[in-house]
Amino acid sequence: MGTKPTIAVSHLGCEKNRIDTEHMLGLLVQAGYSVDANEELADYVIVNTCSFIQSAREESVRTLVELAEADKKIVITGCMAQHFKQELLDELPEAVALVGTGDYHKIVDVIQRTEVGERVTEISLQPTYIADENTPRYRTTTEGVAYLRVAEGCDYRCAFCIIPHLRGNQRSRTIESIVAEAKRLASEGVQELILISQITTNYGIDIYGKPKLAELLRALGKVEVPWIRIHYAYPTGLTPDVIAAIQETPNVLPYMDLPLQHSHPEVLRSMNRPWQGQVNDAIIQRIKESIPNSVLRTTFIVGFPGETDEHFEHLLEFVQRHEFDHVGVFTFSPEEGTPAYTLPNQLPQAVMNQRRQTLMQVQQPISLKKNHLEIGKVVNVLIEQENPETGELLGRSSRFSPEVDGLVYVSGEASLGSLVPVAIDDASEYDLYGHIATAADLFNHQPLAVP
Repeated sequence: MGTKPTIAVSHLGCEKNRIDTEHMLGLLVQAGYSVDANEELADYVIVNTCSFIQSAREESVRTLVELAEADKKIVITGCMAQHFKQELLDELPEAVALVGTGDYHKIVDVIQRTEVGERVTEISLQPTYIADENTPRYRTTTEGVAYLRVAEGCDYRCAFCIIPHLRGNQRSRTIESIVAEAKRLASEGVQELILISQITTNYGIDIYGKPKLAELLRALGKVEVPWIRIHYAYPTGLTPDVIAAIQETPNVLPYMDLPLQHSHPEVLRSMNRPWQGQVNDAIIQRIKESIPNSVLRTTFIVGFPGETDEHFEHLLEFVQRHEFDHVGVFTFSPEEGTPAYTLPNQLPQAVMNQRRQTLMQVQQPISLKKNHLEIGKVVNVLIEQENPETGELLGRSSRFSPEVDGLVYVSGEASLGSLVPVAIDDASEYDLYGHIATAADLFNHQPLAVP
């Protein structure tokens, strides 16, 4: 048998997609394929696509067209393959295979079949697969951080969201499986584990009959990893038991990513999130009272069909009142196949863009104020990059999640992937600036911020 082809992988989209990419890489490496980061040198290019919103699809299409023009054998995987199977088969003859969101574990078999000339389509209409601790994985993140998937899919049906259609209903891993993977990642030197799923606060409902996030956090608290961060915590799932687990588990960061999407009850009702409008204020207040050092990130959609000036003013006031540490703002993207696609009173893009800009302008001084509170502190920073020209280090404190929040720019020397104390000297709206703490810093400054 001849030499196996070389394969490159182009990863697009969210961290959930990233984990799928890492498992495909792990399976291919285990099967003896050469994986090359350089697409020009590869025989095959796997493009793990995103189809969440229009801009993500456009990026995916650009990547696919560029590779087709370079005469590459393309394997299209992920959300766009799941979403637009027939269109992709028709429009891209260079695509030798399509693999859906619930079928990426078949990647080795898919490549083998294409090698003998078959054009392969592996797309389950209702994805049910989820990887476990025994699935090979080749990490693509910086050495100190890893994403840890606790569940896949979603049982909610938000009016704007295509994800349940693309990834199926929720399916959780067992606590034992997640802890086993966490222990292995910790043994590889990972300093930060980021728990992800579509709705992490709903973890376990499908296999245990009720949410089990609190139990999972306490179990992960026994793993020797300094930071555990929770992404996608829906407010209704932040029960007193979950908040208590965060309080009681030292390595669980008091960082909460709350995808609120809006504040006004009428807009939330249109979004098919009516329960949320009644609890937003109460939950946020409970978090701040129970965990005074909590860091709150959220995302909002502006320009949802029917959003009036009054609705938007309500959102502005909500953001000013609660003073979130980090805010992401998206303009509404009408997705064919979702209820919101056909709603009346769709807003012009120019109006949506203006509202996004206005909300970000309201948030910027809040973010600046929050960051300025860090000046004078000594905080632990996970060092992730080094500027080869200046020697300046880049990292994150526990207040910052990768790619969505700010960075800490650090002068001094430290190993990549290490957690080091840094004295914070300055701050901007999004980033912090400091130096590796000296003995004098540790003696003179405020006590080292925990964690």
